Amino acid sequence: MAEKTLYQTAPVMRLFIAEHPFHYEMENLCRIFFPYHRIETISCGTDSEGTHMLDYGALGAYTGMQTESGGVRLQARLFYGGRERAAEQRTALSFPADIKELERRMGVLLFGLLTQVCAYTPKWGILTGVRPIKLLRNLVDRMGLEAALRSFQGDWLVSAEKTELSRITMGNEQKILSLSRPESFSLYVSIPFCPTRCSYCSFVSSTVERTAKLIPQYLELLCVEVVRTAEVVKELGLRLESVYIGGGTPTTLSAEQLARLIDTITCAFDMSTCREFTVEAGRPDTITMDKLKAMRPRGVTRISINPQTLNDHVLETIGRRHTSAQTLEAFSLARTCGYDDINMDLIVGLPEDTLESFQRTLRQVLDLHPESITVHTLSLKRSARIFQDDSEPFSRDAALTGDMLDWGDAQLLHHGYAPYYLYRQSRMVGNLENTGWAKTGKESIYNVYIMDETHTILACGAGAVTKVRDPYSDQLKRIFNFKYPYEYISRHGEMLTRKEQVRTIYEEYRRAKQGLSSV
Repeated sequence: MAEKTLYQTAPVMRLFIAEHPFHYEMENLCRIFFPYHRIETISCGTDSEGTHMLDYGALGAYTGMQTESGGVRLQARLFYGGRERAAEQRTALSFPADIKELERRMGVLLFGLLTQVCAYTPKWGILTGVRPIKLLRNLVDRMGLEAALRSFQGDWLVSAEKTELSRITMGNEQKILSLSRPESFSLYVSIPFCPTRCSYCSFVSSTVERTAKLIPQYLELLCVEVVRTAEVVKELGLRLESVYIGGGTPTTLSAEQLARLIDTITCAFDMSTCREFTVEAGRPDTITMDKLKAMRPRGVTRISINPQTLNDHVLETIGRRHTSAQTLEAFSLARTCGYDDINMDLIVGLPEDTLESFQRTLRQVLDLHPESITVHTLSLKRSARIFQDDSEPFSRDAALTGDMLDWGDAQLLHHGYAPYYLYRQSRMVGNLENTGWAKTGKESIYNVYIMDETHTILACGAGAVTKVRDPYSDQLKRIFNFKYPYEYISRHGEMLTRKEQVRTIYEEYRRAKQGLSSV
């Protein structure tokens, strides 16, 4: 019998849902406060007098909605430490007409109980979504800047410091969003291979040790998909804004393989309008002089060298087989080769990292003067090894992670970096955020476009997701490539046929636009 994973043996929190469709949001709120519990969602009735009969176990919550004469009654209950707490609100709202506002208010009720029992108030309030900046911008469009900022704090319970971070990020992001045209698109190319799999990683990637034999055939078929995608782009008259080769770790490819891939892209697409070409070099132990020299003359304008930390003990703990010295060497090599736009990724909340250790890491990175620094918060995905192996030590201190992030934000501002994009993931320690910081003029436009879903992203390779954005509305349709390299190879013809949907979707968008114009 297979051993159970840490998630399967985790303590359970029971969440009772009574007559409302907000279970996903309520689950996410509970997970903020109890990230290492397994949330068990159970449907039940709305008899509030009978909630004492619910089998909460050691920990449980109840959220219920009842339609009454003249409005809707919302209830939240939380059982913790042998005691039940309750909150309710009667509103003049109606369901389903006011579904979004009812969901927000239900979230506020449950959030209030959770903050009471945990003595902890997350800085993003009841926000659990990926794109808080997009929400703020929508609020600004509806009610103006000052009212939107008040709503962010008063209605969504976002802290003053995160509200200010959002305001600054929104302003910097808007400058990049304004560059996009109706015919604009960006290209993403996936290299789903890594030297080793980091313990926190949940991306679809394969270690080179196991799948090296697949790389030549994968690259061959990837180039075919790139060329086919370029043909569709030409037929549709689209304009290329940015290229991003990500993964995985693209620099697991050899210099010759990288050269071939980049040459395929630059020959297939009209690069005259391309503002940025990024290769995510990622792991310092894959960066060599011959690879750097293969990329730069072929039009690569930006690379990312991602130490995550410069603490060698932490690197070993998370399964990254490189040292901090290799990171510094890789950065120096890139500068020697003429790269003048380098990003570096860091992660707060890593296993066995401390505030002092993170501070040393950021100071060393700042001494290198990279053009941009992206600070991520550790996200504990169920598929990550760190969540599967109960022998793996990791930090459970959301307050410590928040202190790291706060200190880092202040230092980055002091050293002339500004936040230009921000996003969040599920199961992030402390329900915090990932923020891209850059010197003026060195912001990555691809990062803004992919996070904001401003324009179409055409994606090639295993695990890649094409997002076809209607330039005349907020509608967006996704086309999924096969996840794993072996699937990508064995079903490549089927996938290319699926990719033909890009043309069909654009034609639908344009017909709809013409129909509206003729009305």
